[in-house]
Amino acid sequence: MGARTSTSDRIAEAGRRLFNAKGYAATSLNEIAAEVGISQGNLTYHFPTKRDLAMQIETDARRLARARRENLRPGNIAEDYVEHLLFAMNLTWNHRFLFRDRTQFAMGIDVHNPESGLRADFDELQGLFERIDAAGMFRRDAVPDLRALACSIWIVSRYWMDYLSEFEGRAEITWRDQERGIQHHFALLLPCLTADAKRGFREALAKTPRQSNSDVARE
Repeated sequence: MGARTSTSDRIAEAGRRLFNAKGYAATSLNEIAAEVGISQGNLTYHFPTKRDLAMQIETDARRLARARRENLRPGNIAEDYVEHLLFAMNLTWNHRFLFRDRTQFAMGIDVHNPESGLRADFDELQGLFERIDAAGMFRRDAVPDLRALACSIWIVSRYWMDYLSEFEGRAEITWRDQERGIQHHFALLLPCLTADAKRGFREALAKTPRQSNSDVARE
């Protein structure tokens, strides 16, 4: 039997799902309370305003990313790369309202000072490319500008879910969508790699489990 989930956690989870599905502005605290099965007064005891709830969900997402970074243990480069991409795409999709609707609830955003978690994500990706370079996995005649490559691939990772939603009208993501997103990364990366490195990256993808623990990334 699983551990009991606190009321505040249940509220945050319901809020995340409804904000993602309906949008921050279109979702009321009353709807979230009904989803959890509590009164609105009970909800506002934990989160006095809808903004408080949204900011808590953002804090939870950052905590997930930070915990992952703190527990990283470098291993096979190709497998580390695939894991990084999958985690980023899952986190973005599962918290997509944070990216889509953030200006509706966040105050004082400094566009000249990127959020530290985003910077850490980019630095991790660039570090993966530095490892690839140090391992001699880039073709000698096609060694890319590592920062430019990191920028291009980070943008693909960051906006892949927006593409699925805005151009394909997707309400759920499946493993097939994840795989398509990785193929876009590979379309940028693989031409720069040696034949052996390409094989290693394809094998790493093939070994990735075909199910995710995400509530929206499922077959």
